[in-house]
Amino acid sequence: MNNSATNTARLLGAGLRALLVLTLVTGVVYPLVVTGIAQGLFGDRANGSELRAGGRVVGSSLIGQSYDLPPKKGQETPEPDLKWFQGRPANGLGANSVNTRYKLLLSGATNLAADSKDLVGQVDDAKAAVVEDNSVPGWTVKPSDVPADAVTSSGSGLDPDISPAYAALQVHRIAARNGLSVAAVEKLVEEHTTGRTLGFIGEPRVDVLELNVALRDLVAER
Repeated sequence: MNNSATNTARLLGAGLRALLVLTLVTGVVYPLVVTGIAQGLFGDRANGSELRAGGRVVGSSLIGQSYDLPPKKGQETPEPDLKWFQGRPANGLGANSVNTRYKLLLSGATNLAADSKDLVGQVDDAKAAVVEDNSVPGWTVKPSDVPADAVTSSGSGLDPDISPAYAALQVHRIAARNGLSVAAVEKLVEEHTTGRTLGFIGEPRVDVLELNVALRDLVAER
């Protein structure tokens, strides 16, 4: 009887010591080491890849955002602010309808099939808007000029990047709206075009937020 109680106490003690050691290692030491390495070697990425402009954080280079005019009274959908480069449509985003205390956006895709009439209508409307918005005196955009990413949303609805083709399509509008030369805006797009990762993964891309931050600086220097 005494031996059984002694063995039980010994096993419980060993288990408690193991629990304390593992808690210390995995719950304190490991997180501190990983956090230290992340902050030391990848500080920018570890903190959300924040972008700053005018001394304040304006967003993350990993998350797309809209560039719209303030909505007018009674207007449900705000109009795009055409002095800025525009990103991809965000038709897959949803609104938080459960806890309405917080204004949260829910990431997601439209889940519409390729032959969906709703999707076809969205694409046609988006293409017409892109053609109209980006056609300026001396520069007319044709429907065939509009790339796919200009009229379709990403799987998450939060893609921060656009294709170089869509960025180039917007150059003349940006130049006209901001009083810049076309050559200066083309150079800006070229400087903010990122190639394929490791030379073969993905496609060339342009981060819209980074591009608009650079555009703001260029306009300020004018």
